[in-house]
Amino acid sequence: MRGPGDIAVAEFPRPGLRPGEVLLRLRLSGVCGTDKHTYRGETLQYAGTAHERRIAYPLVCGHENVGVVEEVAGEVRASDGRPVRPGDRVVPAANVPCGRCAFCLNGAPYSFCEHLDDYGNSLGCAEPPHLFGGWAEQMVLLAGTPLFRVPDELPDEAAVLTEPLAVTHGLDTARLLAHGQGGSAFGESVAVVGFGPLGLCHLLKARLAGCGRLVAVDRLPSRLDLAAELGATLTLNVDETDLEERVARVREHTGGLGADVVADCSGVPETLPECLRLVRHGGVVVEAGAFVDLGPVPVNPAADLCARNVAVLGIGGETARAYAPSLELLARNLDRLPLDRIVTHRFALDDAAEALAVAQADGAMKVVFDPVLA
Repeated sequence: MRGPGDIAVAEFPRPGLRPGEVLLRLRLSGVCGTDKHTYRGETLQYAGTAHERRIAYPLVCGHENVGVVEEVAGEVRASDGRPVRPGDRVVPAANVPCGRCAFCLNGAPYSFCEHLDDYGNSLGCAEPPHLFGGWAEQMVLLAGTPLFRVPDELPDEAAVLTEPLAVTHGLDTARLLAHGQGGSAFGESVAVVGFGPLGLCHLLKARLAGCGRLVAVDRLPSRLDLAAELGATLTLNVDETDLEERVARVREHTGGLGADVVADCSGVPETLPECLRLVRHGGVVVEAGAFVDLGPVPVNPAADLCARNVAVLGIGGETARAYAPSLELLARNLDRLPLDRIVTHRFALDDAAEALAVAQADGAMKVVFDPVLA
């Protein structure tokens, strides 16, 4: 990606590895909402933190990756403690923490790191070894990158969902909070606002975790159809309803209360005030889709939060410890996942511009690059 709206194929020399690095041959790499923002020139990430930055072009995007190890420089161990060998199929973490800041040294989630490097984001391709993103045939993994083995029975089309599924850790915290504020310890009602790939993973996680009522809100009919197929008990099209109708229907669907947990996965800030209306008194809103800074929205601290005892969880990314459980969750529930309806499009690297356009259109869910395709 050379700039906003400017993407092309380039060739780089085969990279040499430094100690602790791994060369990965890509099998699949997903198109994430963050990549769409970068393509549109919306590049302010981690706003308000020590590692706030604007993404610099050029870069090779792609941080939702599954591939096969091709080369290892020295001894590198996966999350299970075993050495990584050529031929191992792995999912690499999307981020590389520094290991020396206060957050790293005190066991905080690695997205808190003050010197975080992100594949396909902060790591550009202007300087060698260039290949720091998954939209490529090969990718360099820096020393210290968490690596996770893919179960043999798990196909690449499922393994490529690992990173966005790892972002759903906010649901785990939200369930505990909602239970402590007058809710049930299981069978919670959950609403997902924005049913793109991230919303899909939140809906899947809620469904597999045994939620009760499950609501999906989006504007694309094909996505709402898939939500219903995956267990949504109510789907709402924002182009066919207004806000007051959506609030009324969610409350009606949840016994007049509102959803116990609302996950905002839209990727635009304007949906947060709506989520605060959809959640019940004492419920929890998980803000998981605002990775890029697109500006503020009006929220009333008294009426929206305090008077209703609502908690809001801001999710700045996945946690490293969520990868292995996400892979296990996918493997154990493979027979319940209609992968042909989830991974809807596969593109060759030559067709990147088309892939980005399709990823934002009706009829698409998860769009991936397959570097083997011609």
